[in-house]
Amino acid sequence: MDKIEQALKHYFGHDTFLPSQREIVEQVVSRRDALILMPTGGGKSLTYQLPALLLPGLTIVVSPLIALMQDQVDRLKVNGIPASFINTSLSNTERIRRESEALNGSLKLLYVAPERVMADNFLALLDRIEKNIGISLLAVDEAHCVSEWGHDFRPEYRQLWQLRERYTHAPTLALTATATERVRDDILTQLRLRDPYIHIASFNRPNLYYEVRQKNQHTYAELVQLLREQAEASSIVYCTTRKGVDELCECLCRDGIRALPYHAGLTSEQRTEHQTHFIRDEVLVLVATVAFGMGISKPDIRSVIHYDLPKSLEGYYQESGRAGRDGLPAQCILFFGHGDRVKVEYLIGQKQDVNEQYIALEQLRHMLAYGDSQTCRRRRLLSYFGETLNVENCGNCDICLRPMALEDRTIDAQKFLSCVSRTQQRFGMRYIVDVLRGANTQRIRDMSHNQLSTYGIGKDRSIDEWQYLGRALLQQELLDESTDGYHILRLNALSQEVLRRQRAVFISVPAVTTVAHQSKTLLDPASQRLFQHLRSLRRVLADEQGVPPYIVFSEATLRTMAQLRPQTQAQFACIPGVGDRKLEAYFTPFTDEIRLYCEAHNLSMGLEPSLVGREQQKDPALASLLGPAPSSRIVTLGLYREGRDIEDIAHERSLNPRTIIGHLVELIESGETIDIERIVQPERQKIICNALQALGGNMLKPVKELLGDEYSYEEIRLVRALTRQGQ
Repeated sequence: MDKIEQALKHYFGHDTFLPSQREIVEQVVSRRDALILMPTGGGKSLTYQLPALLLPGLTIVVSPLIALMQDQVDRLKVNGIPASFINTSLSNTERIRRESEALNGSLKLLYVAPERVMADNFLALLDRIEKNIGISLLAVDEAHCVSEWGHDFRPEYRQLWQLRERYTHAPTLALTATATERVRDDILTQLRLRDPYIHIASFNRPNLYYEVRQKNQHTYAELVQLLREQAEASSIVYCTTRKGVDELCECLCRDGIRALPYHAGLTSEQRTEHQTHFIRDEVLVLVATVAFGMGISKPDIRSVIHYDLPKSLEGYYQESGRAGRDGLPAQCILFFGHGDRVKVEYLIGQKQDVNEQYIALEQLRHMLAYGDSQTCRRRRLLSYFGETLNVENCGNCDICLRPMALEDRTIDAQKFLSCVSRTQQRFGMRYIVDVLRGANTQRIRDMSHNQLSTYGIGKDRSIDEWQYLGRALLQQELLDESTDGYHILRLNALSQEVLRRQRAVFISVPAVTTVAHQSKTLLDPASQRLFQHLRSLRRVLADEQGVPPYIVFSEATLRTMAQLRPQTQAQFACIPGVGDRKLEAYFTPFTDEIRLYCEAHNLSMGLEPSLVGREQQKDPALASLLGPAPSSRIVTLGLYREGRDIEDIAHERSLNPRTIIGHLVELIESGETIDIERIVQPERQKIICNALQALGGNMLKPVKELLGDEYSYEEIRLVRALTRQGQ
């Protein structure tokens, strides 16, 4: 194993690189500039974090959001990597302390915002760092922000080229998950990369299921059903406006789905609180505007649902890409209604710059084409980024999974196009549909269009059916539409061919029911139950540390644990995601819990990958004869009620005392009546309870810091469980 692979395993717990990661790392370590375009979940962060550990000096990471910095630094620290960030959330004292760490060589990575990194006083700090220990690498994350053609243009990024000129020996690495060819050219030009290594990975995310549902009066009910189907998983629901977020969130809570809002109208403290609850799995549904998400690295989001129309296909790719970052199956649902187009166009109309309006309208046009498309969603999405899907059927979108049938609608198309012609090509789709259906409106009477031969000839079809046909004609370029904001329908040469009966019109029949997406089953039932068991343990450990659960281990790592059920240190170290630091910190609690669960449920342990699932083949008759094994927590409860203390129970069961406390906590939270006075005296319970109430009662670490070393995490967990039981 060479130096690069050793560092990969030691710090990040992986034996192998993801596709192209090693080549990128080698280029960066050789001090070459690079542009890395890699989809969300593809491992972009590692391509600068690993070189930072291999190169002498300090790596500066330009990152646009505080949340992104905090998340990345938390992940690095858990892996034993010295990293920090400097932003406006810090006090002067804390900022000075971190600057000193950077100057004396205590850090390997330092995250800063673009507006801060270009400030004169910070440039002076960088000059001192360069003199003292050297700047090894300049990494510009979310590099698409440099381009006005990107979906999140930020003027501050236009100044970053000065860093490249100021520290000429340090390679500059530009990274992004979404960039069209035009945006890529902008990045290269604006950041002034020199002879850069360019890596453009596939934009394809095979684990994501894409679906478009027509927005109608049943949409809210469909949303509720989707969220209930994902009751144990994290979901984001995006809305266009703050008002829409608040109203939808209120409705969901009223219908029994616990959700929190996130938008710019909330205070900074509220946004931080809601985001924290979400990333720590305390609330599983977040209803948000696009103000939420950029830089949030929560890997286990199973659903991203757009309740309203996104402004651009690039933005939609970025937002929907927040699902399934761990590589496990996830779904991306878009509720699509042309009525939402009016809202987006109104927002575009508020822009003062004419060029910005033009760009935004072009982006909206691509978004509408995606929603209307009757071809593979993945194919159209990849095509937008200049990539061709090399298979006919992606097998994981509503179009490819739905049986398609073409219907000859030539006669209806002729009626539609004829009506456009007879109204002098001066109106939009809804007006044409009204004329076809014989609507008795004042406007139609004033225009005398109730006298046309096409008036009322389409009464046999609904408004939705005619609009669907009209959009199909636009999709097939059998009809044009103006781009001036009025959406006037106009005939073209192909329209004339249809009217002259020289061209037939076939459209796909809309599905009567929405395709039901079935996530791939990755675990057998026994392993799935153990996986949920390990998730509970992960949550306890994360609460103690005051970090999101995924910082401890990803769900992908827990799933592998549930399958292989490691018991020795060598077995545990082989689990992807277990580096040296996590092996030391988590080997005992996780293997204790796995052993206890497997003994209670008659499951094999220490399996080789090739043996996964073998335990399912055990004799079912024997299992039936033996009957169900007693719950591990019930065994603990029985011993506790016999008057045994925690240390005694832990010794008898060969478990960590913390695991025994965890059993009692979960039993209390599930409704079991347990007297904890033997562990936490009433006076101490009262003090802990007051601290929980003062700090909101959700996270353990702030309460522990408030109470000090006199109180243990175990005591706080038990009292918190009692307070939750009473809620």
